[in-house]
Amino acid sequence: MAERWIGIEAGGTKVVCAHGSGPDDLSAPTRIPTTTPEETLGAIVDWVRWCLSDGDVAGIGLASFGPLDLDPDSPTYGHLTTTPKPGWAGADLLGPLREVFDGPITVDTDVNGAALGEMRWGAGADVPSLAYVTIGTGVGVGAIIEGVPVHGLLHPEAGHILVRRHPDDPFAGRCPSHGDCLEGLACGPAWLDRWGLTSEEMDPETLERAVTIQASYLGQLVGTLVLVLSPHRIVFGGGVMSQPGLLARTRAAASEVLNGYVDVPAVTDGMARYVVAPGLGDRAGVLGAIALAQRNAS
Repeated sequence: MAERWIGIEAGGTKVVCAHGSGPDDLSAPTRIPTTTPEETLGAIVDWVRWCLSDGDVAGIGLASFGPLDLDPDSPTYGHLTTTPKPGWAGADLLGPLREVFDGPITVDTDVNGAALGEMRWGAGADVPSLAYVTIGTGVGVGAIIEGVPVHGLLHPEAGHILVRRHPDDPFAGRCPSHGDCLEGLACGPAWLDRWGLTSEEMDPETLERAVTIQASYLGQLVGTLVLVLSPHRIVFGGGVMSQPGLLARTRAAASEVLNGYVDVPAVTDGMARYVVAPGLGDRAGVLGAIALAQRNAS
């Protein structure tokens, strides 16, 4: 029997928990609303206790929204730092799990986890480096280079890069720290704040305009990632990417941004294979959390 691992994907709207060893051995997910730290972490711990009562667990992977303190020598290792999520700044994510599980626990960002999962089992299984972007409650970017999640002074926070404003976009932006950074202009709540409508409620002309503006910002992100990290593939996930035509428009916008400067076939001729949807679908995050736990134990 395969070893059993716990994966916890903690997002700004919901937490997804599952156990197993990979895409072909994964329990039905349990979803927990992200409300207050006390409520949410309490529900996660209750689920972990239940999971532990059902048999041995080799390790836990926690892939969370951030920013996170990921320095193992820091007294606040495993805590959130300056997150814009109300009430969550400074929350200890790791401590409650350590109280109920004495085995290995790996903590990383949700996007680093998803990137690792996609490289192991999904859209990046055939490349040596990958960036994973999620466009949802926030905008996050994770990266795996030579099999290792990218950390440094902190971890990548490319959702907050500054972008050139689309000329037809008067929206001020909603990031509490930067206003009209990428996340402030392109996250899911920004879509609703800007238009006051979901894509399903829009008439075709408004939807066309909305997708064009959104793609212009995401194309700039692709260009920045190509120029700074030079990953072999970029994967876009998150609920906002379900907008019709958005991924294709993002590829086109990225080509315009790069304007032939990076003269390699993957970018000049193969953008449809370079900027892609997750191979693991909406399981990328929780499978990524399991992949983090497995990598830490290897």
